[in-house]
Formats: sequence, C-alpha cells, structure tokens
Amino acid sequence: NATEAAYAAELEAQRRAGEIAWYMFEPLKLRLAQQSTYTPDFLVVGVDGRLALHEVKGFWRDDARVKIRVAARLFPCFEFLAVTKARKKEGGGWRVERFPAH
Repeated sequence: NATEAAYAAELEAQRRAGEIAWYMFEPLKLRLAQQSTYTPDFLVVGVDGRLALHEVKGFWRDDARVKIRVAARLFPCFEFLAVTKARKKEGGGWRVERFPAH
C-alpha cells in the first residue's frame, strides 16, 4: 500500500545515510499459536546489529494490536515498533510506538 511504500522510501533514506544497516519488506512469518501467525511489514537491522520488526499502519484494528503484543512477548530477540504517518498539520514524519517484551 502507499503508506508502506512511503515508509520503505524512508528506510532507504536511512540506509543511505548510514542510520540503519539493512531492511527488507515482509521477510518472515512468526508463529504465535497453532493457527495464528504474524507477518511484520519490515525487518530492519540497525548499524549496531540489533534486529527490529516494524509494522506500518494507517490505522489499528484490535486483532493487529493483539498480534504485535503477543509477538513481542514470544520473540524478545526483536524490537517491535508500530509506525504511523503523522499528519502534515502535526509536522509530518512518522510516529513510532514501541512494544516491550514483557
């Protein structure tokens, strides 16, 4: 979608500026339960080697918020972030919400 494409452009700018090492769109699927999976939008590798999973949302549905919270608890090796585009009247850019592992 357009928001994911805009965020991919943002990540590419960060990569070129040396702020992140690498990123990829939908590279993995996490199993949350027997019949439940979660596919984060982006895997991002920081310049320090840390792994983060970024979920890009125009708006949140309850099930999506539950899935990212469960994933953050089950997979503490990743940092989980939700990214939404800020409105122009709010200054533009991106709003970031972090989901802790606990």
